[in-house]
Amino acid sequence: MLPEITIRPAREADVGKIAALLDPYARSGTVLPRDEENIRFYLRNFRVATACDRVIGCVATRDVGGMVLEVRRHVVAPDFQGRGIGKALVENEISRLREKGGTWRLFTLTRTPRFFERLGFRAVERNLFPAKIWSDCRLCPKNACCDEVALLTTSED
Repeated sequence: MLPEITIRPAREADVGKIAALLDPYARSGTVLPRDEENIRFYLRNFRVATACDRVIGCVATRDVGGMVLEVRRHVVAPDFQGRGIGKALVENEISRLREKGGTWRLFTLTRTPRFFERLGFRAVERNLFPAKIWSDCRLCPKNACCDEVALLTTSED
């Protein structure tokens, strides 16, 4: 039986847990590495999924300006994958944006486009997000041969 899952804003006490959750994904190249100081600095962008007092998933949403937001640091602990937790984290972000109202665009760069397409995202060109390209992609070792797909959903979808 699946334990009760809670999605909530990340707290200071979660910083080390988020870092530990992200670490294997950073080592495999799935996400860019981030240390605890960086996680702490951007902590307000994170939401976590917890079960039995354990952080089992996280997502960060960064506003890159003009109500264009990026889904990033979206991971689920391997022993909890396939249980809808990743989907719940992204749906929670979309629900929060809809509650705020207004016009927004939410994008991601990912190697798992089908996951996001099932949530209503559609493939778009990476060059639609110059702030992302300038801030992160230029630092990525895969920049010249990126294998990620850009996907987008909007307040109008």
